[in-house]
Amino acid sequence: MKIALIGYGKMGHAIEALAMERGHTVTVKIDKDEPWPENIDADVAIEFTTPATAVGNMLRCLERGVPVVCGTTGWYADYEKVVAECKARNGRLFTATNFSIGMNIMFELNRRLAEVMRGRDDYRVSISETHHIHKLDAPSGTAITLQEQIVENGERKVESIPIASFRKGEVPGTHTVCYDSEIDTITLTHEAHSRKGLAFGALLAAEFLATAKSGVFTMKDIL
Repeated sequence: MKIALIGYGKMGHAIEALAMERGHTVTVKIDKDEPWPENIDADVAIEFTTPATAVGNMLRCLERGVPVVCGTTGWYADYEKVVAECKARNGRLFTATNFSIGMNIMFELNRRLAEVMRGRDDYRVSISETHHIHKLDAPSGTAITLQEQIVENGERKVESIPIASFRKGEVPGTHTVCYDSEIDTITLTHEAHSRKGLAFGALLAAEFLATAKSGVFTMKDIL
């Protein structure tokens, strides 16, 4: 599979290394303010950049007929706009707030726990997330997803679920959901040890998208 990397920072390098291990080829690398070629020689693009540039990058891929996997977060206010463009061009788009397989397992546990704790007002729920100092959006897209799941499945108000965000060193990503009462505390925590889990999930998404029919896909489609 030929891959275009949109964003060639630490995540881009991690994806490239793992892609080579899996027998793929990185044919295009576009980073920061580099000019875009008219045509992209790739079966799929993987985008990890910034909230300010992600939407434009996805639209450029779709304009060029290249399926795109987007791992950037913080751009979801424009989600409907990007989806509409994808559908209008009969394109392929794969988005996720977190590509880690382990984190997506935690999403399922978080939904189930929210259902079990529905109506248990004696427990106060909160979320904390810690990432490296280079991460631009806060709270993280993953933390927002956890919060949305609790609102939807636990019937709690969003303002009752505070999110605490921390930026420290080179921390890959730690997310904790905490239910606290006077009697006890229940926590769910996912701690990434490196960027490799995100890179692996993004490549699984790319491999899926390269042969998929047109549409908009998420991690649920490959798990």
